[in-house]
Amino acid sequence: MPGPVRAVQGFGAVTTPLSPDEQQHRSAWFREHWQTGVAFNRTCGITVRAWGPDGVEMVMPYSDELSAHVGVFHGGALATLIDTAGGAAVMAGHDFNLGSRLSTVSMSVQYLAAARGETVVAHAHCTKRGRQTHFAEVMVRMESGLPVAQGLVTVTIVGERAEFRP
Repeated sequence: MPGPVRAVQGFGAVTTPLSPDEQQHRSAWFREHWQTGVAFNRTCGITVRAWGPDGVEMVMPYSDELSAHVGVFHGGALATLIDTAGGAAVMAGHDFNLGSRLSTVSMSVQYLAAARGETVVAHAHCTKRGRQTHFAEVMVRMESGLPVAQGLVTVTIVGERAEFRP
């Protein structure tokens, strides 16, 4: 459940500030949404291992459906995890008085090694928060610790998601 609905001012922030409990409720809603409410994340098997204002940890198990070659993740699957974790890191520590509708506007990915046949783990944290534009860094490692990709994600948060609009 999204929680209390607040009046919005144009595309911007809520007009009645959210209480700390309401802020925490929205953050928890997004954690659950990232894992179960986004069909593509479910298709990729992405789950949330850790979620907090200092960052997130997300996991994606290897499957042949996500492979480029037998036993190797496709680079697009790793880019998906970077995008997902970067946006999640922003939302995990976000002030929801400033909105809740997130869109990725830019992403860069550097592939460091082949991601061979085991679970990958993304560690992401928000590096800068603006009024609407936010930045996150993401490192993806094999479960064994080998770095396989890193990325920078830029998102905007403008307006309210339908779940939170009056």
